[in-house]
Amino acid sequence: GSVPKGQREAAYSIGMTWGQAMRRTILPQAGRVAVPPLSNTFISLVKDTSLAAAITVPEMFQAAQRIVATTYEPLILYVEAAILYLALSSVLSALQTRLETRLNRYGGFLEARS
Repeated sequence: GSVPKGQREAAYSIGMTWGQAMRRTILPQAGRVAVPPLSNTFISLVKDTSLAAAITVPEMFQAAQRIVATTYEPLILYVEAAILYLALSSVLSALQTRLETRLNRYGGFLEARS
């Protein structure tokens, strides 16, 4: 695994139970290793798949094309679609950065609340 066996043994040697060792030693370290790739995968899924069946790039631009066909104002609609996509991606990236910073600062999910 991502946490060396010696970490668990060290927790046991200072008198921690299995649950305490998991909560205070193993899971915080494993979380720091696991969160970046998991959050990158989540952001990729949001970008590449349909979010609530309406917010992917092709679907946004198809909707913009339908509206452009009646309004004849392509620039405004395409810029709005691009801004919406950028906002969605930026929010998810900011949340990922904040979570990773929190994990590095406090040592993990569970320790931050203790």
